[in-house]
Amino acid sequence: MLTLILPGYSPHNEDWAMETAKQLKLDHDVRPVLWEHWKDPSTKFDEQVVADDILSILSDNQINIVAKSIGTLVASHLIQKTPDKIQKIIFSGIPLNDINDKAKREIKQALLKLSESKILCFQNDKDPHGSGAQIKEFLAEINPDIRLIVKSGSDHEYPYYSEFLEFLKS
Repeated sequence: MLTLILPGYSPHNEDWAMETAKQLKLDHDVRPVLWEHWKDPSTKFDEQVVADDILSILSDNQINIVAKSIGTLVASHLIQKTPDKIQKIIFSGIPLNDINDKAKREIKQALLKLSESKILCFQNDKDPHGSGAQIKEFLAEINPDIRLIVKSGSDHEYPYYSEFLEFLKS
């Protein structure tokens, strides 16, 4: 078993990835994925390529995924390619306002491949990248039983480590 942490796009998300990994005290490996473009800004970020790179090192591990922002799209590609390996996923800060219709379809198709019991989503009610109300409507189109926790907040920060841990251990 392995838990992957897939952060948001901007470099400050490295702190979130590292802190999330530190806070998730599980009985298996927890690995934050650090995006290449943080070290080398000339590197093009392609969520499909990133997902393929991650898949190439997973071997036969069953995985949990904790994803934030653009990490939710990378996670969606992973889910589409290996739905049987996914134990649980947590999506935080789905960036509906920042992604195109193709990316939205990708997320929808991925979530349709999993039982709602394996999915937990967090969204701040006034997240500028997608409000709690927007995400509620988006998820209802996929499966109204997907669990969404809307938190009070007008930012794109998701430090809900104890709730992440509780879900992953359940």
